Amino acid sequence: MTITNNSIRNVAIIAHVDHGKTTLVDAMFKQSGVFRAGQQVDERVMDRMDIERERGITIAAKNCAVHVSGVKINIIDTPGHADFGGEVERALFMAGGAILLVDASEGPLPQTRFVLRKALEANLPIILVINKIDRGDARPQAVLGEVYDLFIDLGAEDSQLEFPVLYAIGKRGAAWDSLEAATSALAEAEKTGDELTVSLAPLFEAILKHLPGPSYDPDEAFQMLVTDLDYSDYLGRLAVGRIMHGTLHTKDALVCMDEKGQANPLRATKLQVYDGIKLSEVEEAAPGDIVVLAGIENVSIGDTVCTRDNPRVLPRIRVDEPTVAMRFSINTSPLAGQEGKIVQSRAIRDRLHKESLRNVAVQVEDSEGGESFVVKGRGELQMAILVETMRREGFELCVGRPEVILKKDASGSVLEPIEDVYVDCDESSMGIVTEKLATRKGRMTSCINNGSGRVRLEFSVPARGLVGYRDEFLTDTRGSGIMNSSFAGHEPWRGDFLTRFTGSLVADRSGHAVAYAIFNLEPRGALFVVPGDPIYEGMIVGEHNRENDIDINPSKEKKLTNMRAAGKDENVILTPVKPMTLERAIHFVREDEMVEVTPKSIRLRKTELSAQRRGQMAGQKKKAKLESL
Repeated sequence: MTITNNSIRNVAIIAHVDHGKTTLVDAMFKQSGVFRAGQQVDERVMDRMDIERERGITIAAKNCAVHVSGVKINIIDTPGHADFGGEVERALFMAGGAILLVDASEGPLPQTRFVLRKALEANLPIILVINKIDRGDARPQAVLGEVYDLFIDLGAEDSQLEFPVLYAIGKRGAAWDSLEAATSALAEAEKTGDELTVSLAPLFEAILKHLPGPSYDPDEAFQMLVTDLDYSDYLGRLAVGRIMHGTLHTKDALVCMDEKGQANPLRATKLQVYDGIKLSEVEEAAPGDIVVLAGIENVSIGDTVCTRDNPRVLPRIRVDEPTVAMRFSINTSPLAGQEGKIVQSRAIRDRLHKESLRNVAVQVEDSEGGESFVVKGRGELQMAILVETMRREGFELCVGRPEVILKKDASGSVLEPIEDVYVDCDESSMGIVTEKLATRKGRMTSCINNGSGRVRLEFSVPARGLVGYRDEFLTDTRGSGIMNSSFAGHEPWRGDFLTRFTGSLVADRSGHAVAYAIFNLEPRGALFVVPGDPIYEGMIVGEHNRENDIDINPSKEKKLTNMRAAGKDENVILTPVKPMTLERAIHFVREDEMVEVTPKSIRLRKTELSAQRRGQMAGQKKKAKLESL
């Protein structure tokens, strides 16, 4: 027998990236009384990480709560990028329902499909909110039809198709029950010139009416599934999770059931619940609530916290397998230790394992030597965010090129991960996009041209073909193209292809870059260094125009003589250098190259720094190839 706790609602907000999830949460805060009248509040208050604010995307799922009509609504703000899908899967374990947010112009996109599939698999009731209906190119009725098609395509049952639909402008904090009401309100405001009357009351009413409260068994003892971890300098490790059964008190004697089923005794030092964007300390928590236990050591995501008298394990959190791997290692360049505070392999290893504890989609494997580690995740952006976070924490390290994780079927054939790629671009860019993806073993599966000047293309592309392509895509489409992808599964290996058609300009000695040398090297290719930059043997200082690598000397100075020139020397004017970003560096490097990352600099280098040794290795490789023939 189960009982429903109608005083609580646990709601996850899911959507594709940039469809307005975090902005809608801001409006829910303001209209539920979380902030006092006149209080200065930043936009996207839930995006607390610096990287989230800089990039304008949500990276980690976060919890908050509002109170409406005496009911506590726990809100879980989830990421919208496919690379952070593990955060979505983890967050849905806490939810009892979901708000699916869809842009009124763009409609359902790849991540919409991913998060909706996960919500339907968890059998969560859905509320559809068609957002940004005030856009000039909004098409809410067509988008609603596309969402129904998506539900049917994902195998939704008849009961799951009967979801309520709301129309909203999240930035203004407005929601309506019908499109007619929304259209008339917008028309009236435009006609009279008055400000639009805004309210999210229809959304709050839909949450209370259509999303059920958490159910629990009153005869069961306390059980909680750990779905997130955090850390406080004052309270130690924090375990976040939803109470499945029973009531939790501060003084309760608890145990933590780990992955092996062992019971580790623990006693929480503090019990907290979400209240707005903050945490409030309580003495007890009701079934179904999302709580934070402070001071618990040796706990991992997926563990079960229960009473010592009745230890019972809940099903662990399982997420999709990682598709991309990247090698992390200590910095072995001549400049190692000059810019970073943390350079030891042990510290890097501890930091990576800490990340794997907090992020269920990340796996870390140690190498034999102990100086490098293989990190597996969902995509190159997830890897880049991890490297950037470590860099800001003071770490100094080297990372290799992202590589896809291959599998084998029962017959021994090699399988590789495949991505469904969705492209929205101008008609004039269609040819170059199709050509570039075709060279990367991509296959076009759909082409829609509605006569508006833009086309929507769908491709099936190997995941390795997308590594490094996004920058090229923006260049080819002059910044007007939109590309999204989602994991489609594994298929047989589609064959080899070139990842880069240019070589590298590699420094052959240590020193500092000189303007005279750079000026004379510019015909060879695009340089990455400016005068005064430190260089060392094996450092990649530019991109060669041709496909082969060449060793150069960027520190060569002009020879001085005692002969007086007839006129003054020519003024050296150098081509401006495009700043090297972390993503650009990761996309550029090949299998025998690495990215050196420090808190102050991003450099490219060869894995083997010695030019002589690289020549010997190339000769041995060529000899082995001839012998095999």
